[in-house]
Formats: sequence, structure tokens, C-alpha cells
Amino acid sequence: MCSVATSAVFTCALAVAFPASAADTLRDLAQSAGIHVGAAVDIATLAKDPDYARLLAREFNLLTPENAMKFSVIHPERERYDFSEADALLAFAQVHGMQVNGHVLVWHQQLPDWLTQGNFSRDELKTILHEHIRTLVTRYRGRVASWDVAAEAVAEDGRPRETFWSRGIGADYLALAFHWAHEADPQARLRYNDYGGEGGGAKSDGVYDLVAALRWQGAPIHGVGLQMHVGIEDAPRAAEVRINLQRLAALGLETDITEMDVMLRQPTTRVKLRAQAGIYRDMSQAS
Repeated sequence: MCSVATSAVFTCALAVAFPASAADTLRDLAQSAGIHVGAAVDIATLAKDPDYARLLAREFNLLTPENAMKFSVIHPERERYDFSEADALLAFAQVHGMQVNGHVLVWHQQLPDWLTQGNFSRDELKTILHEHIRTLVTRYRGRVASWDVAAEAVAEDGRPRETFWSRGIGADYLALAFHWAHEADPQARLRYNDYGGEGGGAKSDGVYDLVAALRWQGAPIHGVGLQMHVGIEDAPRAAEVRINLQRLAALGLETDITEMDVMLRQPTTRVKLRAQAGIYRDMSQAS
């Protein structure tokens, strides 16, 4: 199932995959197919650009905050949270009958200086991360349908990535994050999200090993997000994507395309656009 796409150009795939009249919107087509199709939302643009807001409401049935829920934005000081941008996104989604995917609870980038320069002990970092996850997920309990609990914890060679969190807390920080998110909202769907692991290869194997270990440890993980940042010259083979999805499904995990974009070199030509549309079609059908 394809549940989140961060680019409106995902229209290309659905327009090819489903017969459509000129009146059909991407949202109509997605709902008729029983899937969610979404966009990453920049709150500043949403607030000042009516055309942007109308496009989101018309074409998508799911939204993901681009930055509004990242640690440095929503938790700029240890004792202060700033929910203004996230609240604005939730309000817009509610008015327009859209689901929201929370993004992201644990990531090694976009961390505030108070945290990275704080010289905290392991126990202190566990307390900080637990409080952060509990505060954020509890605030939006019942209103955020799914969460990217953790992202990009696997390096290019398939090994666990060394990060601020792994150094400060240890390898169990991921399992702890999933448990804490589940405690805060037992009904939310919890996902691990990463790039470069869509088809075969070391990165894909590393992601598989990571989520398999989380399952073995009893972590409440429900799905894997495949970011799918590709180009017309380096897209994964659909057959390899299917094999990867099958082995993740065998672990009891659902898969989502979470940040798909298909890059092409300028100048744009009809041939390149057809190739781009074909990749969107193939990946949506593979998933």
C-alpha cells in the first residue's frame, strides 16, 4: 500500500494506473483505489499561499509536516515546546478531512543546540527523549494516525548508523522510542523510515536486519517507510522492490512509499516525463 508521497507529481503514477476523467482529482483516484496519497507540508507556505492550500485540500487525503514536528522546531528549549506550526497543520487537516502522518520522533539531524551541546548522561538523555516522545504523541493522540518513530538509522553500507542518540543512549534507543510512542498512543501506527532500501543491496539488507531485530525484541513496530528518492536513471527494479516488500511482510510489517520523488535532468522532454511517469506507476503497483 502506498500511503504517503511528498510530491504532487505522484499524480503521474495514478493517472497511468487508473482510468480517469478530466474531473478526477488525485485524491478521488486514491480513495477509489483504497489508498492514501499525501504531501509534505511547509507551514509558512500554507499560511501565506491560498493556491498552495487549495491544491493540498483538493489533491491529497494525507499530510506530513515537512519540519513542524522535528525536534529543533517543536522542542527549541529543554523546558519549552512550540506547537504552533504542528497545531496549524492539524487544524487544516481536520477541516479538510485529511489524515496526518507525524514526522519524525527520533532522527540524528535537526536537533537543537541545547540538546547536542548539553553534555547529558545516558539516563538524562533517556529521560529527555522519553519526555519528548510522550509529550508530542500524547498531545496529538487520536488525531495523528501514524508516526515516523525513527528515520535513517542505517548507514549506506547497511550497518547501524552512529548518531547522537546511539552514542548517548546505546543501540536500544530505537526499541525504547517505539515502546514510548506506543505507550503514548496505543492506536497509532508506528513506522521506521529510511532511504535507499527499496530494492536489493546492503542498505536494504541493513534496514531488514534492523526492523527484524526490533520485531524480535518485541518493539511495537507496524511498518517500514521506503522514502524512494530516485531518478529516471537509477530507479530500483520493480521485481526487486516486490521481493523486498515480501520479506518485510513475512515479518508482519506493512510497507509505505513515504517520500517519493523521481528526479530528471533539465531540459525536460516528453520522453523523460514518460519515463518518470512509468517509474511512479511501476513503484505504486509494486507496493
